[in-house]
Amino acid sequence: MLVWVTEARHVGGYRLWLRFNDGAMGEVDLGSRLYGEMFEPLRDPELFRQVRLDPELDTVVWPNGADFAPEFLHDLVVRGASEVAEP
Repeated sequence: MLVWVTEARHVGGYRLWLRFNDGAMGEVDLGSRLYGEMFEPLRDPELFRQVRLDPELDTVVWPNGADFAPEFLHDLVVRGASEVAEP
């Protein structure tokens, strides 16, 4: 099954709350994933807060062109969520 992000919110720091088309939802902390040419600029909290959902890519994106694959984010949510709740 293909998964995509249907809702995204910045919840503080480098954390996002995400909902997926299969009903999975939860928080991910991307702080340790912000390395490399495309992602290091997101260490600027002001830039990180500018996250938005791109309806064409079906995932989260930032103004500098950075994005994470929805499958990657889904895996983080599913593996990391012992209890999934809306904020």
